[in-house]
Amino acid sequence: MALYENVFIARQDVPATTVETLTTQFEELVKGLGGTVSKKEYWGLRSLNFRIKKNRKGHYTLLNIDAPSAAVKELERTMSINEDIIRYLTVRVDALEEGPSAVMQRSSEKSDRPGGDRGDRWGDRPPRRERPRFGEDGAAVMGSEEEV
Repeated sequence: MALYENVFIARQDVPATTVETLTTQFEELVKGLGGTVSKKEYWGLRSLNFRIKKNRKGHYTLLNIDAPSAAVKELERTMSINEDIIRYLTVRVDALEEGPSAVMQRSSEKSDRPGGDRGDRWGDRPPRRERPRFGEDGAAVMGSEEEV
């Protein structure tokens, strides 16, 4: 049997519990056709780079699959029929990752930062140099009030 990684994106208006239900349905489908799902990762509701079927966000989920190609074809056919799935991608790999995926590792690194996921925004940055504002020095003013 071959090894695959499958990522699918569910619509933004679908609750997370429905996404979990879809994930278990896909897992049962693969198991029924002689394969196994070694890892399921829910990546959460994330922004899309461009609108897909009027959606700006989507629920991302990763499945690591060890199954024959017929099972993967049936999985993709089922995903294409489902209205809640807006995109999917299945890639054949040489070996499956044991630990958390790169997306999950990056999100855990962000939470470890002291400033949250944005980090320390200003750090030890020196203050901006003082510039005269419009009207504070005589050169910036068009005419003085004494002339009027």
